[in-house]
Amino acid sequence: MERKKIAIVGVGLIGGSLALQLNEKGLAAGVVGVEANEEHGKEALALQLVDDILDLDEAVRNADVIALAIPVDKMVHVLPAVLDLVEHQIVFDMGSTKQLLINKVKDHPNRSRYLATHPMWGTEYSGPQAAVKGAFENKAVVICNASESDPDVVEWVRNMYETIGMHLLEMNATDHDLHTAYVSHISHITSFALANTVLEKEREEDAIFELASAGFESTVRLAKSNPAMWVPIFMQNRENVLDVLNEHITQLRKFKACLEKEDYEYLQELIENANKITRILG
Repeated sequence: MERKKIAIVGVGLIGGSLALQLNEKGLAAGVVGVEANEEHGKEALALQLVDDILDLDEAVRNADVIALAIPVDKMVHVLPAVLDLVEHQIVFDMGSTKQLLINKVKDHPNRSRYLATHPMWGTEYSGPQAAVKGAFENKAVVICNASESDPDVVEWVRNMYETIGMHLLEMNATDHDLHTAYVSHISHITSFALANTVLEKEREEDAIFELASAGFESTVRLAKSNPAMWVPIFMQNRENVLDVLNEHITQLRKFKACLEKEDYEYLQELIENANKITRILG
């Protein structure tokens, strides 16, 4: 692939990790960052994630490729502003919701220079210091509504993701938002709710720290995630998340009823049915 000048808008966990991969794989002829958070901009420079921090207009004018890696509530305002500035450049986002964003720019004259993507990777940490080398390797990336983007845009972004080690999935934005509500968004809500349950009922902080098992830690790990990222995701995917929550609450009530009625045979059936997930996840 031809090395390109790349601007990353939002040099945090996702954007910073992308910068590391682009440089390591020799895809970048220079990487600049755009940061609303001045401290994050300084950190990104100090960590050598980017060569420079520029304002949005200058970064777009001097780039061949613009990657958007900011919270989705900011994305719906920044993407149209970026498309206002582009001519030949390639633009893609890395956000967790797709339908609202695509609808926002569906009539933009430069819509075809943009491709909607969602790399299915993340951690509970945020900011430039959270960037991880090799973060995207052997993970999936979803490409949405590719037919609405110019062929050269789709080709470059696909090749870029494959070069940094990802495998590609394609679906429309509506299906993406539904599926991610089930496999990603509900996991975070469950983790937040479990953490709040423990904090409400277990007043002894030492007991939580001393007794917390590996299972508990893995379940509540996501509760450390940044609310500035996740509140907008839940807002934008509200209908799908509500649908998933209703089903999740139904399942919780089944477990509750088993214990109330001392129906341990049905409790075993519920757990055995849950074990079927092993066929999918290994």
